[in-house]
Formats: sequence, structure tokens, C-alpha cells
Amino acid sequence: MHSHRHDLKLPNQRRTKPTTWFIAFFCAVLWVMIILGGLIVLIVYLVFRPKNPRFDIPNATLNAIYLDTNAQLTSDGSLLNSDVTILTNFTNPNQKVKIDYSYMVIELYYMNTLIATTSVNPFSAGKAESKLLGIHFVTSQVKLSSDEIQQIRKEVGNNTVKFDVQGKFRTRSNFGSLIRYSYWLHGRCTIVLAGPPYGTLISHKCITKR
Repeated sequence: MHSHRHDLKLPNQRRTKPTTWFIAFFCAVLWVMIILGGLIVLIVYLVFRPKNPRFDIPNATLNAIYLDTNAQLTSDGSLLNSDVTILTNFTNPNQKVKIDYSYMVIELYYMNTLIATTSVNPFSAGKAESKLLGIHFVTSQVKLSSDEIQQIRKEVGNNTVKFDVQGKFRTRSNFGSLIRYSYWLHGRCTIVLAGPPYGTLISHKCITKR
């Protein structure tokens, strides 16, 4: 009998392409950077315990309010005129973080109508510091809807007028001299004021969020 020997053929070994090594190295470096970044964020959070700044209105005064019945621009001949002063309070609740405010706009609304707006100069609030700023709104010849005119007449008759104050602020938290974090902050307050001449603040409710 004749035995036939079959030679085993080994597969050819292929060398790994340089591009494959480069992609693998890049992915490894990327994952290391992601992990280190996450650790840094976690450490910063545990050390500084950052909290959002707060926007509040501790006091306000309605100096004057009336409807111009001689106006010819509305269907019922009434345009809103008012004079409102508010005291805003920007509170930094952080014990280890400084807050910088840059772009700042505060708006005054009656129901759904914007009746006055103003900008605020940039400033900083130190650690656990509060800043009080007085804002003066003067509304002149602002057109309201018929429903808003009826409502404001009713409120003035009841000696309680409600306004909405909305603020938009470009804010930056400083975690020391190297780490800084910028974000937008939105504040909204509903204030109820007595009618002139006293115009005192009856109640208010404020919400601050990003």
C-alpha cells in the first residue's frame, strides 16, 4: 500500500497596516482623555459643590400707572403708561466660586405684552456674596390687547397690579484661576404691587434656572 502524505499549509501571516495601528492608538488616547476629563469634572464638583446663582426681587414700587384715554392708536383709545422701580438681588450661594455677569437684559411684562426693557452693566459677585441693583422702568404709550386693558382696569380698581419681570444673563463661574464655566441664566419673577401713590410690593415669586 502506498501512503499519501498531505502537507498542511499554514495561512499567510499578514502584517498589520500602519493605519490600523494609528486608529487603535487614537481610540486609546481618546478614551484616556474622556476618562481623565470625567475624573476632573467629578473632582471639581466634589471640591467646589457649585450651585446656580439666584435672581430675586425683594422690593418694588409702582410709582404711577394710567391709561391714556386720548390716544387715537387703539380701538378703545387707551395706551398704557407706567413707572415701576424694582430692587433686584443677585445672590451667589457658592462658598468657593466667584460669579461674573456679562450680558444682562431685564424686561418688564404686563400679561403677555413687553412694556419696558433695560440692560445692566457687567459686574461680579464674590464668594457667598449678594448684589443689590435698582432698576427703573418707564412705560410710555404701550398698546395692550383689549383683554389686557380690561384686566388692568380691574386690577387698578382693586388696588393690586401684577407684572412679570424676566431676566437673561450671561454668567461665568470661576473655579480658581484656571477652570471657568460659562452658561446662560434665566430669571423670572411675578410681582404684585399696590396702586399709587404708595405702590408697595404685596407679594412676589421668583424662579431662576438655566
